[in-house]
Amino acid sequence: MTEFQSRMETAARIAEAVYGLTVEWQPIPGEVEVVQATLAGREELPIYLTHSGEQIICICYFWHDKEVLAERRVALLDLNIPMPLSSFARVEGWFVVYGALSRQSRAEELATLSENAVDALDAFAEYLK
Repeated sequence: MTEFQSRMETAARIAEAVYGLTVEWQPIPGEVEVVQATLAGREELPIYLTHSGEQIICICYFWHDKEVLAERRVALLDLNIPMPLSSFARVEGWFVVYGALSRQSRAEELATLSENAVDALDAFAEYLK
């Protein structure tokens, strides 16, 4: 287990003990170290985390272009909705919410990112096929 994975496991234990959040962590094999975080009750919106220097980079994938009404794709990005700890974007044909956390971030910040993803799903339902 790498240092990053160990930190994520510790964060999961703190999340459960302090905030009542159940977080499952799963390393994703590959060239870049990535961990998938899944919060109980939000399994359809896993958050992928990696690290760069003193930051933890988080991304949550929503929909691929083909799942969004063609005439609404640009409108989705134009909305540019403000969300704490998160930004909304399109990456390689996927609509995503992403954010950066410090290495000292608390589990509640990960929960906030997950809540933002759930809120965005509800808000954008009319844009989907």
